Amino acid sequence: METGLAMRFAYVPTPHTTEVLADTLVDTLMDWNIDRKVSTITVDNCTTNDAMINHLLAKLPTNEMPLDGKVLHMRCCAHILNLIVKDGVEIISGSIERMRDSVLYWSASPGRIEKFEEIARQLPVNCTKKLCLDCKTRWNSTYLILETATIYKDVFPRLKNQRKNYKSLPT
Repeated sequence: METGLAMRFAYVPTPHTTEVLADTLVDTLMDWNIDRKVSTITVDNCTTNDAMINHLLAKLPTNEMPLDGKVLHMRCCAHILNLIVKDGVEIISGSIERMRDSVLYWSASPGRIEKFEEIARQLPVNCTKKLCLDCKTRWNSTYLILETATIYKDVFPRLKNQRKNYKSLPT
């Protein structure tokens, strides 16, 4: 059964200026015959997209849009959330770096992993989660490294007392 929905990938010629982006989008909207039906366009938050939306507003019939096109530009909530979290993570970046250094140190060899787990069992701390590094560009993985480190928060100081070459005690 035909639903009427389709996806399109459009070639965007260089240079990727705001005018070229706007023209390509307008052409696509007109090809689909929806240029008079668009109510919002969601894009991430960059100045190029801000300028592109202004070019779109000049090319599209704003008098047929909700609130005369004043709500055409919808900022991507996921991008906004990512920017907020990135700023928050920056505030504690020193602590995160010490945690990364600690995880790297204690997961560098089977012997260190064994020592880490031994001390965890002595405290007693449940060793169900393994230490793992995060991907610096994915804040959800940074959350996971911190969540796991919280479980082992009492292990790190004990290990610091036993290993003088372990220097990155997390805070």
